[in-house]
Amino acid sequence: MKSKLIGFLMNFWISFSLALYFHIGEREEKCIIEDIPSDTLVVGNYKVQRWDIHKHDFLESAPGLGMFVTVTSPSGEVLLSKLYGPQGTFSFTSYLSGEHIICFQSNSTRFAVIAGSKLRIHLDIRVGEHFLDESAIQAKDKVNEVNVRLEHLIEQIHHVTKEQDYEREREEKFRKTSEETNSNILWWAIVQTLILISVGIWQIKSLRDFFIAKKLV
Repeated sequence: MKSKLIGFLMNFWISFSLALYFHIGEREEKCIIEDIPSDTLVVGNYKVQRWDIHKHDFLESAPGLGMFVTVTSPSGEVLLSKLYGPQGTFSFTSYLSGEHIICFQSNSTRFAVIAGSKLRIHLDIRVGEHFLDESAIQAKDKVNEVNVRLEHLIEQIHHVTKEQDYEREREEKFRKTSEETNSNILWWAIVQTLILISVGIWQIKSLRDFFIAKKLV
């Protein structure tokens, strides 16, 4: 009963995931930006397809074509820089909260003039997800299976808590920025009003002096 309950919870557990595909040129580099909390595991899976000019479609694979994957932290530190094959899995752990830049570029050595092939990259990024080894779980007895799944569920809860804390930090930062902006706008409006009043008083005084000098008053 407990194992069914844990399985039910795991099936309905929602973890952050980004799945997409995009097109790049054979010699082109393309980057995506992920906003990630600190001390968070990020796992990415990708697959490269090459455009076939004869079939007018993307091939299922691109044998012989590798992919450079580079990950840069918000501070500019390179967390990962490695050459993978046409299909692979990469992972890294964030040390700072903020925007991490993940870049992809093929290892094609053809000249830009002839390297005109278009590539399609299927990308699946999972943030804060630790995968369960189902084969190892099945080899254990029911009590150990429940314990392993509970530990995994606790890890996921810790990740959600960390994600919520990070979102609260971002919300607090945004609130402070908004308050500072509103305060600056208020002071600028006051300064503009004072300038207009000063200019009006100066114009009135100048006209009064002019009329007195011309003996019109």
